[in-house]
Amino acid sequence: MNFKDALRIIGLVIASVASAQAQTPASENYPLRPIHLMVGYAAGGANDVVARILSKKLSERLGQPVIVENKTGAAGMIGAEYVARAKPDGYTLLFAASSMFTTNPVMYKRVPYTASNFIPISTVVSFPFFLLVNSQKPITTVQELRDSWKAKPETANCSGSAGIHQLAFALFKSTTGSTGEFIPYRGTNEAINAVMAENVLMTIADGPPVATALSGNRVRALAVTSAKRLAAYPNMPTFAEAGLPEMEIQSWFGLVAPAGTPMAIVRKLQQEVHQIVRMKDFEQFASTLLLIPQDNTPEQFANMIAADLARWRAVAKASNIEAVD
Repeated sequence: MNFKDALRIIGLVIASVASAQAQTPASENYPLRPIHLMVGYAAGGANDVVARILSKKLSERLGQPVIVENKTGAAGMIGAEYVARAKPDGYTLLFAASSMFTTNPVMYKRVPYTASNFIPISTVVSFPFFLLVNSQKPITTVQELRDSWKAKPETANCSGSAGIHQLAFALFKSTTGSTGEFIPYRGTNEAINAVMAENVLMTIADGPPVATALSGNRVRALAVTSAKRLAAYPNMPTFAEAGLPEMEIQSWFGLVAPAGTPMAIVRKLQQEVHQIVRMKDFEQFASTLLLIPQDNTPEQFANMIAADLARWRAVAKASNIEAVD
């Protein structure tokens, strides 16, 4: 995607916001009935777990039930499409994962929605990725990994479970001038297990499976894609510290509504998220999952989506990664 295309997406989202503003203002008494929060992934995953914590907090603050519903399948696209087609009245929302908007359009030919079908409300948490190798290997830094890779290029492969992992690996190869094969697995646990079993050299992974694997001392984290070191792992360098600032990567979970939702409702929900992510118990909960509480405005959120989509389209094009049906 070129710069004009990125601006077009931002324009579409801003136009959607303007359209919502032009409508009759929502009742100051919103919500008057239960809100349905759609999750595009199975119960028990990180996206679902955070959605349920958020729904509980929103219910307490808004005085109405916020009901989590899992509409799974097609890399989250079934749930996202459902919300895109829902009535824009503030009573059907999507707890989105960044992949729905920033990598699905890159990795799949048929995505039944676009960013313009939604109004971003706010991100809720962000999270980085970790570069892991088997702890028994004599590799303790990113440079040592590159040296090992160069010495034995036939062993250069990486496991992962989602499009973002494949794109992150492609970015790693392009920034280091390396070659290698991406090996897809069904889930992050399986991808990490492949490193433990020495079936692959490395993995790029995120979330609770990483914390579990690190606590078992069977894998070693060489770097994290966050902008600064994580409080939970103060001795773990960032990629920038390892000489690869291009590898700063942040994914997120956030709240979005169907396009046309009155802006008064959007702003009210954004302010509620703003308060929730600053609660001590929410911060503590997020830290156990290696998540970082983070909120923003609808406009900032829209810009983030457009920029990330443009970035990953460029990576896919440079790496000859073709979208699949």
